[in-house]
Amino acid sequence: MDTNSRRSFIKQVAATGIGVGLGGLNLSAKSYARVVGANERLNVAVMGTNGRGAGMARSFQSFDEVDVGYVCDVDENALAKGLDAVKKAGGNGVKAAKDIRKVLEDKDVDALYYATPDHWHAPAAIMACQAGKHVYGEKPCSHTPQEGEMMIAAARKYRRIVQIGAQRRSWPGVIAAINELHGGIIGKVYFARGWYTNRRVSIGFGKPAKAPAHLDYELWQGPAPRRAYRDNLIHYNWHWFWHWGTGEALNNGTHEIDVIRWGLGVDFPTHVSSDGARFVFKDDWESPDTQIINLQFGDDCLVTWEGRSCNSRNSEGGDRGVVFYGETGAMETGHNGYRVYDLRNNLVKELDSKDIIDGRDPSSPSANLDKVHIADFLDAIKNNRLPNADVAELHKSTVLVQLGNIAWRTGQRLTIDPSSGHIINCPEAQSLWSRTYEPGWEPVI
Repeated sequence: MDTNSRRSFIKQVAATGIGVGLGGLNLSAKSYARVVGANERLNVAVMGTNGRGAGMARSFQSFDEVDVGYVCDVDENALAKGLDAVKKAGGNGVKAAKDIRKVLEDKDVDALYYATPDHWHAPAAIMACQAGKHVYGEKPCSHTPQEGEMMIAAARKYRRIVQIGAQRRSWPGVIAAINELHGGIIGKVYFARGWYTNRRVSIGFGKPAKAPAHLDYELWQGPAPRRAYRDNLIHYNWHWFWHWGTGEALNNGTHEIDVIRWGLGVDFPTHVSSDGARFVFKDDWESPDTQIINLQFGDDCLVTWEGRSCNSRNSEGGDRGVVFYGETGAMETGHNGYRVYDLRNNLVKELDSKDIIDGRDPSSPSANLDKVHIADFLDAIKNNRLPNADVAELHKSTVLVQLGNIAWRTGQRLTIDPSSGHIINCPEAQSLWSRTYEPGWEPVI
């Protein structure tokens, strides 16, 4: 890396306020040299470029020491979006590919970023680790809890850095809020509440149809057992079908639950319950459009998450967010800052942020803050350390919301082993811990 590029990277990382030293991965000398070689440039492949992925491809390419070498998508139209985004960001020589398996065979690729449907997350990450690539994958960590466990195993076995797109882990204002909580600013915290709101419309009733010519539906399904194409599924409505998606709880609730778990310093709960339904519209949407998830951590604390997919009325003044309740006051956070109130509702401390954040934007709530999380990923690779949103940490947060969905789908109040997150004495719920795969696509560590 030349002097100017090195200086640029240092400035980008320093601006984030990110600390290092979160623990090394003990990469082999050969693999470490592969990343920080003579010119220290990272060759990144971007998978899934219809919306979020195209924006992130542009953000990755904006770093002086990154080349986006591939964009990969099963939809020719989305592929064109990715190519255009990289080229506009100054990328030269970017290649287009449809099949990620072919991309991962290229030994010049150092890292994979993906923004795919949920059923692809874990299989893509595992394949990338096996191919010797580092991974930055969007949330949720996995489609099922078992997949999250497999991702951790793959990351550790192949000594790869795996960062999950829980961007708030790298936002300076949220880091400051968590540090204040851990420092006792509101005393012992015993309750936390998160929420997400939107104004989504009906998806109607899909009809069997032939997949459009620009879409390779067979490859889009990939690891998922085959189902016929329907005209109300792609590109976004798959979120609401359990076969491919994970509902609003993991689509968005993962962010709030992760901040809550981080702030409380807890891992797995003892009991989980969930209520809600598809109240607003009657259509093909399978997951709840209105949902409450309750997570109890023994006698220590209680956590709730509220999702309102079809009513955008703000809560506590925000479209999404988190409130922590403690012995001496309360703290609001969620965006890049926080407010602290005493028990008389007086504002006693505030850290405001000038960042513009749209919590309902599915492609990029804040491009500048996305770059903060990318900078952490790059720095983790260069300095041989765990990233801020390491897969092992984000698996725990993801499992909390997955358990909420499992409780809702089974109508059971679940008893959980707090040492592992596993469900106790409920075969119906335990059957949803894993999933089946299309023959030949089973993830193998």
